[in-house]
Amino acid sequence: MEKNPRAHEHKLVAWLDTVKTDAEAIFMVGDMFDFWYEYQTVVPKGYVRFLGKMAELVDSGIEIHFFTGNHDIWTFGYLENEVGITVHRQAQTMTLGSKRFFITHGDEVSCDNNFRRKIFHSPFFQRLFQLVPPRIGQNFGFAWSKRNREKLNPDDTKYKGEQNEPLIIFAKKYFENYPDVDFAVFGHRHIQLDLQVQNQKRVVMLGDFVKLFSYGVFDGENFWLENFELNRVNIQIHPKRLEFRVGEQMICELAKNLFCLLCRSVKFDFQQNVLYVHILNARN
Repeated sequence: MEKNPRAHEHKLVAWLDTVKTDAEAIFMVGDMFDFWYEYQTVVPKGYVRFLGKMAELVDSGIEIHFFTGNHDIWTFGYLENEVGITVHRQAQTMTLGSKRFFITHGDEVSCDNNFRRKIFHSPFFQRLFQLVPPRIGQNFGFAWSKRNREKLNPDDTKYKGEQNEPLIIFAKKYFENYPDVDFAVFGHRHIQLDLQVQNQKRVVMLGDFVKLFSYGVFDGENFWLENFELNRVNIQIHPKRLEFRVGEQMICELAKNLFCLLCRSVKFDFQQNVLYVHILNARN
């Protein structure tokens, strides 16, 4: 995570600004918050820019699907009613474009402490926690989350191989039972992976937005993984058009000059942090 939490939040908001130009829906696959627990009239301090940006995107017509992870289970209506996003507390199978996707955070598959997970997901214990004063409850939650991060062994986020990754083992069995599903998409593992398994099915681990700043893109037919960096030009190639995705209104004069050398005629259109380069008459 960024040493400066505010800078980390700005980077996440900048990514949302970048993708909002052509996104129909955004799927956040868990642990978007370090700790999140809603009391009846109290929500965690912070996240204002992130929450506001999500609300802006929802108001503009973009669907945002939020899958709870093991750090942000305890949402009881605020995100749905105030921000307007759709919250999923269970795995979902849905059709997007021409493909079928199974999507979940993944802690229910690879959790090494099922007893603790049952406690965390128990409605009884969730409501019981509300008896703890918010100041004590929130401080406890953030301290617990910080302690978990500090205990994390670097080896825990290394790829264990196709035969040893619980999420891959689970996905293969799922594909056998549900052959119409094309993709199994997970968060949780902090690994960036797009693995083709049997019958051209694919297991995707999205990585994270803590160190990798990775995410998946699906255009209705094709799926791929990307990494986001502020002030870096990301190029996507489309028929007769190139898109330069940039952060913080970065000036792309070098890119302009390069493509002027390659093309007889180009049209530049800069909108919402995206520089569109339309190739009108490319050289043979």
